[in-house]
Amino acid sequence: MPQNTPETIAIAAQQIYANVHSKPILHGLSAGFAKGRWTSIVGPNGAGKSSLLKVLSGLWPAHGLQGQVHLLGKPLHSWPRKARAQALAWLGQGEVVTEDLTVLDVALLGRLPHQPWLAAPSHEDHAIVERCLRQTQAWEWRHRPVVELSGGERQRVLLARALAVQAQVLLMDEPLANLDPPHQTDWVDSVRTLTRQGATVISVLHEISVALLADDMLILQEGRAVHQGACGDLATHAALETVFDHRIQVRSIDGLWMALPRMAK
Repeated sequence: MPQNTPETIAIAAQQIYANVHSKPILHGLSAGFAKGRWTSIVGPNGAGKSSLLKVLSGLWPAHGLQGQVHLLGKPLHSWPRKARAQALAWLGQGEVVTEDLTVLDVALLGRLPHQPWLAAPSHEDHAIVERCLRQTQAWEWRHRPVVELSGGERQRVLLARALAVQAQVLLMDEPLANLDPPHQTDWVDSVRTLTRQGATVISVLHEISVALLADDMLILQEGRAVHQGACGDLATHAALETVFDHRIQVRSIDGLWMALPRMAK
């Protein structure tokens, strides 16, 4: 993992305290996410993973938040709304999509931050969206209403919308939900392409073996960051096993790190 400096960090959380109805969710959490790298956020249920992602995206209610988020070196709250929407893309968990929209309509929403007010999508917008829908293997459905899609198909369309933003930072909460293994592999390939192009990807994942394919890993427990490091580091593996009460073990199989159930002796 590269040395974190203000010049290398794409987005950072500093001393974040977040609560819902006076219930503390995050407790003084600080973390920095390096430019051009994929960081997976993992931890047990209730660790605060999705909450942290909402804080980073600016979606957490201000009255329940203390601390600061910096995006590309500037406080998140100081960014003009349109500029922030161009720089920071969000794929949420269980997003609701208006049912009368087609697949193409939904994907084109990713281009809104780049369009003048009330302007129609340009030829460039359509070309970018076509590329993103083809990348997620959803182009053939472009004229279908989203309501007709399965959960996995809808997730691929939402991913295309996020990709169409062409943001420098992408935040994804459970992006593999409802995706079968081949499309999970396609998602990993898409993320690697993005990071090679200089984008920063931060994803909350329950699929620990997929999370271990990332460059870096942030491990949360009870609203706190207990470890952040490269996915190949033994210290990361030890912290991962610990937060899951040693019910998993990290092992190398065919050159890839995998999380396997720990068999009782």
